[in-house]
Amino acid sequence: MPPAPLRTLTRTLPATALLVAATACTEDAPSAPRSSASTPHQSPTAPAPAAPSDRNAPGHTPRNTAMDIRLTLDGRQVDATLNDSATARDFASLLPLTLRLSDFHRTERIADLPRRLSTAGAPEAAEAEAGDLAYYAPWGNLAVYYRDGGSRDTGLIILGHVADADTRRLAAAEEITIEAVA
Repeated sequence: MPPAPLRTLTRTLPATALLVAATACTEDAPSAPRSSASTPHQSPTAPAPAAPSDRNAPGHTPRNTAMDIRLTLDGRQVDATLNDSATARDFASLLPLTLRLSDFHRTERIADLPRRLSTAGAPEAAEAEAGDLAYYAPWGNLAVYYRDGGSRDTGLIILGHVADADTRRLAAAEEITIEAVA
């Protein structure tokens, strides 16, 4: 090939390759595949970051939709809200539930759940506070706190919070029924 056309080809080829590569990598290109996996927050190799627990934050509006639930403690109803964590949604899939409660460390009432909950994408450990509903992953049980927990336990996942928690009622409860509010 003569030197002049070879120089033109040598100059044009890298620019053409760069243009083709840039066009193929944008979602606006007709040949770019359209799928939910193309958005970074839905990548199958990295879980979406968990939203911090919205419990106990005055006036806080959850990032997503929280779920209203009703607790019946020994025949008395009280309203509560589950946060929008994946673990809380998995817990909600078990509802309605009626569980026998027992005391644990004079801080919480606990009950075994029918199955373990998913902890994928669970928020980081938090200190439980009076009125919190929580899942203790190492044991697979539900905890209803009537006193502040006092420490961060890596296996404790806050699921939600009881509205206007009557700590005396929570401390004495022997049975709890949990239902979704329509």
